[in-house]
Formats: sequence, structure tokens, C-alpha cells
Amino acid sequence: MKKTIILSAMAIAVLIFSNCSSSKKAAGVPKLTYESSIQTVVMANCSPCHIPAKGGNKKPYDNFTNVQKDIDEMIRRIELNPGEKGYMPFKRAKLSDSTIAIFKQWRTDGLLEK
Repeated sequence: MKKTIILSAMAIAVLIFSNCSSSKKAAGVPKLTYESSIQTVVMANCSPCHIPAKGGNKKPYDNFTNVQKDIDEMIRRIELNPGEKGYMPFKRAKLSDSTIAIFKQWRTDGLLEK
């Protein structure tokens, strides 16, 4: 739980700092990438179920290709509320709005790997 809070706080900080720039620099705001933003969030919130190295036996999300391919379904499921069919992360608290926003922003930014 503590890891989730820390990672969520880091994700919020990334979003805040990426949007805190003068209007002159606004055009140069870096886009979110899998390696810089998504990979850490996935490892923290989709483990162990979707991380084979941690004993997971569900579809692996420990790589860019699978996450990129399934991003729409991942977002749909993490936006559900606990108790709804298909809710993720299974048997865990709902992800924060800021964490869900990271996935959405990555999709908007073009699903970049690096």
C-alpha cells in the first residue's frame, strides 16, 4: 500500500511539473513514454498477476508491446469501480484519478516507448 501511495505521489509530481512551464516553453513539453512513466506504474499496480517474474499467470504486462496493444482495455478496466465485473486491479483499492490520468495521457501522447 505504501508503495502505491509513493508511486501515485511521484506520478502526480510528474504531471504537475510537466505542466508547469511558461507559455514560451509550452510547445516543448515532453510527452509521456512507456519507459519514463508507464512501466513503473504497471509494475507497482499490476503485480504479481500480470508480471511473470513475480509469479503472475495472467496476460503479461511486463513489456511495452502488450501494454501498448491492450491500453484501451486496461483504461476501461481501471476506471471501473470495485465490485464491477472486470474491475482492476483485482482485490486492490481503485487506482487514483492521477494514476489513471497517466495511462490516458500516454495514449493521447501517442503510446511512445522511449
